[in-house]
Amino acid sequence: MPRRPEPVQVVKQRRDAALAALAGGVPFVGFLGIVFDRRGDELTAVMPFDEALIGNPALPALHGGATAAFLETAALIELAWSTLWQDLEAGRVDAAALGQGDPMPLPKTIDFTVDYLRSGLPRDAYARARVARSGRRYASVLVEAWQDNRVRPFAQATGHFLMPEAPGVPGAAGAGPSGAAGVEAPAQDGGEPPA
Repeated sequence: MPRRPEPVQVVKQRRDAALAALAGGVPFVGFLGIVFDRRGDELTAVMPFDEALIGNPALPALHGGATAAFLETAALIELAWSTLWQDLEAGRVDAAALGQGDPMPLPKTIDFTVDYLRSGLPRDAYARARVARSGRRYASVLVEAWQDNRVRPFAQATGHFLMPEAPGVPGAAGAGPSGAAGVEAPAQDGGEPPA
């Protein structure tokens, strides 16, 4: 007899619990009031307007640091969610256990470049990220933020991230010879990296 699919409400609760546990591990989520709107596997980050986010009261315009933090948080959560989604749907991750105990290991930012396209207005901001490449050790993510019209972003960014070590997978972003996670020591005199 074929296995019956889970009721949609059970699936939704499991996914929402996993996303809440994931977002709870990023301090900027609470500080900036960021929430995530989830539709299937697609996430939209929402940063509700707050007067504290204004950087230039003369215009008024959102602070560039708040905009950059919003973009980086959206990119980080999308990257971690896209990885978690596969394990969650395959049953390799227990969503109920995610919020318990140790926080989930998140990717680490290697670099993050923001392009400010226009002033962020004093209103809610939205962002969507897309994982351009994701391997065992490294990932590249593109993200853009808009306010009233998605085809008119006010900022966009590209980020590169070091992926966390997968449990039970040797060499997956583990510590290299330099001691930094997943980073190999540079070659000296054009030769091999030091042993």
